[in-house]
Amino acid sequence: MSPIGALVDPQQESEAITRIVRLALEEDRVDADVTTLSLDVFDDPVRAEVVAKAPGVLSGTPVFREVFHQVDARVRITAHKQDRELLSPGDVVLELFGNEGAILRGERTALNFLQRLSGVATLTRQFVERLAGTGVTLLDTRKTTPGMRLLEKRAVRDGGGTNHRIHLADMAMIKDNHIRMAGSITRAVEAVRRSHPGVTIEVEAQDLDQFREALELPVEVIMLDNFTDEMVREALLANRGRRRLELSGNVTLDTISERAVPGIDFISVGALTHSYRSLDLSLEIRPEKG
Repeated sequence: MSPIGALVDPQQESEAITRIVRLALEEDRVDADVTTLSLDVFDDPVRAEVVAKAPGVLSGTPVFREVFHQVDARVRITAHKQDRELLSPGDVVLELFGNEGAILRGERTALNFLQRLSGVATLTRQFVERLAGTGVTLLDTRKTTPGMRLLEKRAVRDGGGTNHRIHLADMAMIKDNHIRMAGSITRAVEAVRRSHPGVTIEVEAQDLDQFREALELPVEVIMLDNFTDEMVREALLANRGRRRLELSGNVTLDTISERAVPGIDFISVGALTHSYRSLDLSLEIRPEKG
């Protein structure tokens, strides 16, 4: 098993998209849109465009398509930009053809997904660019929107980042509360190894004593949680390449470059999926082209 870099089952991702779109459409009561359905007599075929209003990275087109598939499968969507592509203001991202009522009923839900996931991808790309040339891999965390994890994790990949754990079964991560639960890092590692001999284990160290204890145990990765620069230097001297090291805690766009020192393999950033800014995208009805 790879120490870091969770693999996503495409089938599970597809099923997750179907489920969350169904829930979102039920939440918005698209089947009872009192405004649009009242105008049914005026409902004609139209063309619509999704237009970028700000620069960013596109993500979320599969879930956008699924929204309209569930609202009205007759709506046709043509992609002018693909996930992972850079967007500039004014770019036409997607083009839709279908009855205006169906497009209007699905508009907000579809844009909610597309704007948020593109926001995750855009922020991720900014962090990845700061790490260029360092050899350090940017990781996300499980600090995701409940129910949206697989979508947000895909958005991180679209932005050039790497997924850490998708869920709790991917690998063992022994954190502070697990250490308290077991009584020590050593006892926690031994218990995991007995229960799951082949699983990848990562230990979160909050100080140098915990780091040194973890360094002597059969673990693949040690996280340096909220380590100062001086603590990182001491850990690197003690490690000398014996374990892969992940740096985590209060890493920002302004500080990530200086924290990506030789000997650090990964930097994880929770902000990728909890502090992003949605990308400004709009859906505009255009004259029908036949």
